Amino acid sequence: MRVVLSTYGSRGDVEPLVGLAVRLTELGAEVRVCAPPDEDFAQRLAGVGVSMVPVGRSARALTTSAPPPTAANLPQRAAEVIASQFDALASAAEGCDVLLATGLLPAAAGARSVAEKLGVRYVYAAFQKLTLPSPHHPPLAYPGRPFPPEVTDNRALWDLDAESIDTLFGAALNTQRAASGMAPVDDVRHHVIGDRPWLATDPTLDPWREPADLDVVQTGVWTLPDERPLQDDLVAFLEAGAPPVYVGFGSMPMRTSEDLATVVVEAVRAQGRRALVSRGWADLALIDDADDCFVVGEANHQALFGRVAAVVHHGGAGTTMTAAMAGAPQVVVPQATDQPYWAGRVAELGIGAAHDGPTPTFESLSSALETALTPGIAARARAVAGTIRTDGAAVAARLLLER
Repeated sequence: MRVVLSTYGSRGDVEPLVGLAVRLTELGAEVRVCAPPDEDFAQRLAGVGVSMVPVGRSARALTTSAPPPTAANLPQRAAEVIASQFDALASAAEGCDVLLATGLLPAAAGARSVAEKLGVRYVYAAFQKLTLPSPHHPPLAYPGRPFPPEVTDNRALWDLDAESIDTLFGAALNTQRAASGMAPVDDVRHHVIGDRPWLATDPTLDPWREPADLDVVQTGVWTLPDERPLQDDLVAFLEAGAPPVYVGFGSMPMRTSEDLATVVVEAVRAQGRRALVSRGWADLALIDDADDCFVVGEANHQALFGRVAAVVHHGGAGTTMTAAMAGAPQVVVPQATDQPYWAGRVAELGIGAAHDGPTPTFESLSSALETALTPGIAARARAVAGTIRTDGAAVAARLLLER
C-alpha cells in the first residue's frame, strides 16, 4: 500500500509525521512525506529511512520573512503555498492509495484538491483541537481579522471563521482548481476538514468533548521513541551540576526589543539555576563565558527533558507534549496561533506556568520560573506524565491501512 503524508509548517508539523511514517513502514506500507525543503526536516526523515518530497520554499524563510502575516498579505502567502501543493503533490501522490494532510490550512486545502483530482482517499489530521469546529470552544482568529467582541456564541464564531477562511484562501484555491479543470469550492474549511477528521493529540492534554458537530477520531499523539544519544559535551554539562533549566523557542523568531538571550539567562540565574540554551530560529546564544550556561542545537528532547529542572518554550504542540511526557515542569511563552491554548492547558493541569504575553522580560520570566520550579508543580508534572498515551502513531497507522 502506498501512503503520502503531506504537511507545510514548522518542525512541530513535520515531527509527528516522522512517527506515523515509521509505524506505517513497519506495517509494510510504502510512505512518502511531502514537506518544506528545510535541511533539518530532510535530515530528520532521512535518519529514519523515509523518503521526502520537498514542497514550496523553506518554512523558516516564510516564517521569519518580514513583514509578519497580516490580513493584507496573507492571501498572497496562501496562494504561494496552495500553488506549491498542486505543483508537487500531483506527481508525488500519483498512484498512491491514501493521502493524509495536516499543517497550514491553505496547504491542506491544496492537498485535498490534489487527492480529489487523483481520486485518492483523503484524511485530514489536526495537532490541536482549535482548528476543529465545536460548540465547546471558539476558533482561532486569523491575523488582521479579529472576531467582533460582541459575538460570544461559539457556533456563531465558527460561522465567522468559515467566512474568514473563504475570504483569505478561497480565491487562491479556486484559481488552482480551475486551472486543473475542477469545480470551485464554496466552503474551504469543510473541504479541508470533512466530517471525520483525526485529532492527533493526547486526551489528557487536549480533551475532545462530545457532543460535537464532527465525528472526530482522536488517535493519541504521534510520537516515536527517540534513541539518539545526547552529545558528549551536553552530557558532560548535565553531569557537572544540578539539573539546568532548558530555554528554547523552536521555530519562533521571537521578535523583541530586548536582548532575548540576556533576559532568559539572567532570569534562570536569578532562580539559582544553570541555563541550557537552545539556538532555534530565535538564534539564542551565550551571553558570557561562565560555566553555568551551555548552548545546544539539535538534540534528542525526549532524553534531554527528563534531565532538566524545567522547560521554557514557545508552546508548540510538539514541545508541550514532549515536556509533558518527560514529566518536566514547563514555562510557556506563547507567540501565536494555538500556543496560548497550550500555555493555558499547562497552567490548568498544574504542570507549569503560562507566561503573560509573548515578550518575556527579566521580571516576567523570573516570576513564571519561580512558579514552575516549586515542588508541587514538579510532582504534578511527574504524575501527569504517567497518564499520557504513547501509542498514537501505531493507532493511526493501523487505522490508515485498515480503512
